[in-house]
Amino acid sequence: MMTPRKKQRRLRFVLGLGALGALAATGGFSLWILMLDVPDLRAFDTRLVAESTKIYDRTGNVLLFDIHDEVRRTIVPFEQIPAHVKNATVAIEDDRFYQHKGVSPLSIFRAFIVNLKSGGVQQGGSTITQQLVKNMFLTAEQTLTRKLKEFVLALKIERVFSKDEILYLYLNEIPYGSNLYGIEAASEGFFGKHATELTLAESAYLASLPKAPTYYSPDGNHREQLEERKNLVLRRMAALGYITENDVRAAQAERVAFIPRGDENIRAPHFVFYVRELLEKKFGGRALAERGLRVITTLDWSLQERAETMVKNYVDEIEEKFNASNAALVGLDPKTGQILVLVGSRDWFGSPSPEGCTPGVDCRFEPQVNVAVFGKGRQPGSSIKPIVYATAFKNGYTPDTVVFDLPTEFNSSCGPDGTPKPGTGVAPKECYHPENYDEVFRGPVSLRNALAQSINVPSVKTLYLAGLVNSLKTAKDLGITTLTDPARYGLTLVLGGGEVHLLE
Repeated sequence: MMTPRKKQRRLRFVLGLGALGALAATGGFSLWILMLDVPDLRAFDTRLVAESTKIYDRTGNVLLFDIHDEVRRTIVPFEQIPAHVKNATVAIEDDRFYQHKGVSPLSIFRAFIVNLKSGGVQQGGSTITQQLVKNMFLTAEQTLTRKLKEFVLALKIERVFSKDEILYLYLNEIPYGSNLYGIEAASEGFFGKHATELTLAESAYLASLPKAPTYYSPDGNHREQLEERKNLVLRRMAALGYITENDVRAAQAERVAFIPRGDENIRAPHFVFYVRELLEKKFGGRALAERGLRVITTLDWSLQERAETMVKNYVDEIEEKFNASNAALVGLDPKTGQILVLVGSRDWFGSPSPEGCTPGVDCRFEPQVNVAVFGKGRQPGSSIKPIVYATAFKNGYTPDTVVFDLPTEFNSSCGPDGTPKPGTGVAPKECYHPENYDEVFRGPVSLRNALAQSINVPSVKTLYLAGLVNSLKTAKDLGITTLTDPARYGLTLVLGGGEVHLLE
């Protein structure tokens, strides 16, 4: 049995050993910190992107796009960068930039709370100094060692450089999307003007991009989200006293025109930028710029060339007949789901119509918007029918189940003749009695034949039997993301009464 004296000796030994271990760890960590060199930031303008990512077709022989074929970066002196650009960047990226010493515990804690409430990563806690360190000298890997290096280098850099010097480096280094690095290249690339000429609204747009340059790109499919983030930048600037509420309203009302992207060396552009967004989500923007990834896609370039010609010719024909201005085309391998062809508009290099419109706001045709995946979608017509029939089969009906293809009024408040019943108060437009495309009613038909011939009335009855909510769940399970509100849809869903993305 251990005596109390022996217990005390053992306890002192354990505590002493722990203290020595902590002291050694602290000493080692301190030595590691002291050995970390601050890189020569003043030489950053001579750095080259190591090796850019290249995207190929399915053969691996046809180069579709070299993501950073010609990196564009023009250094602009700090005093020539407009105050609106500096203030917008600080407001949205690091509003305590001029108060902290390189790392902001308050920002980290605030981001932790926001992310905890949202259940995902909605906000980061990195300061502008940390972002500069990460972009210039560290990898994008999410490890404790890398994060510690980022913290330490940020603290050391703040001791060597002034706040204005750090912000100057940041604004000349940060990627704004595609091959545009720094505020001057971004201003020239997006607006065709020098950074010194940027308006408040344009400054807010550019400050919105570094968080996710591909996602928020004005050439991409998230123009609404870009508008929301631009407005957030303006509100943050007003809250911090950089601008007035009148300035906010004026900037929100300003019609800003982005100049079309001029990547003449790109093939299948809508597909390429769809792939690039997926790559950036998976690997990060810096990896695409520097790791030299060789990406083999599923695209069949020979089919893609024919598809682009078909779409352009088709729109030229229907524009004259039906006043239509755009089209998209997607071709999938039905066995694998691989994308063989993706044409997002009639002509990537075309001009918006009508002239003078604001892209994302009032243009009938926006060449660089990928209609195949953009916005809230388009009505799918009868292509939604198989999903409804599949739901019916899941619920126990069979291909041999018989329904009646006869004139039918589906609103119980309306009579068989398709008019409202007296006293119901129902408007005539609320009555619903669909017809078949050939205006023929066939009597008893099996679900197999009704689907094979795409007959409308039996399809509406099939949706009634399958259930609207059940059918929407099947659509979601199959990857359709836009049919989210059952209250918006009725029995017209089976005839294309909801909006979906063409690619889905």
